[in-house]
Amino acid sequence: MSATESDPAFGIQHSRHLIGAMALAVLWTVESVAPMFAGRQRRLSHITTNLALAAINAIIASGFAFAILSVTEWAHTQPFGLLNLTPIPAWLHWLGAIVLFDCWQYWWHRFNHRIPFLWRFHAVHHSDVEMDASSGVRFHTGEMVLSFLARLAVLPLIGLTMPQLLLYEAILLPVILFHHSNMRISNRADRCLRWLIVTPWMHYVHHSRWQPETDSNYTSFLSIWDRLFGSFRLR
Repeated sequence: MSATESDPAFGIQHSRHLIGAMALAVLWTVESVAPMFAGRQRRLSHITTNLALAAINAIIASGFAFAILSVTEWAHTQPFGLLNLTPIPAWLHWLGAIVLFDCWQYWWHRFNHRIPFLWRFHAVHHSDVEMDASSGVRFHTGEMVLSFLARLAVLPLIGLTMPQLLLYEAILLPVILFHHSNMRISNRADRCLRWLIVTPWMHYVHHSRWQPETDSNYTSFLSIWDRLFGSFRLR
């Protein structure tokens, strides 16, 4: 089973790649003229390295596409999973899918900090000492493999469909690139935005070299999870 150009999932996936590329290009350009932290060196080699790793991970992700499609389709037709077992309108199913999967992303990130085996891979992301927007796609391939294996269990348990997963990732990627960016943003704008999404100042704390700060602000999209589960921290 594969996506075709008439398949909604194909359109979402194509849009996801386009949105991500455009967001990275815009943020990287803005960082060049209005950086939060000035004096960054070798920016071109930095983004090249991070994008090369991202390209490898994209190939790995494509290898899991059929397995993920299979488990989500199975859960939808059975029906199986929290959202499929609950009689709710279609719009609420989509909203619930995004919110519940974002909650899972929070806990998966937190596990990557708390479990030594997972941290060995996740540490590659934190080893980027001069963050910019491209740091948002810098992940060890081993971490990506483990993440996709975990998804094979989590997706059917929640009851996500493939289009819902792709839509979530299309929304998530620009937010991740934004809060990793070195783009100058006012304290007021950051304070307003972080009531809803993760912002640069919020995520800079997470990339601190002081462990109590590193072990905070785990969420990737909706900032509510850190507030709800007691891991929100600002300097």
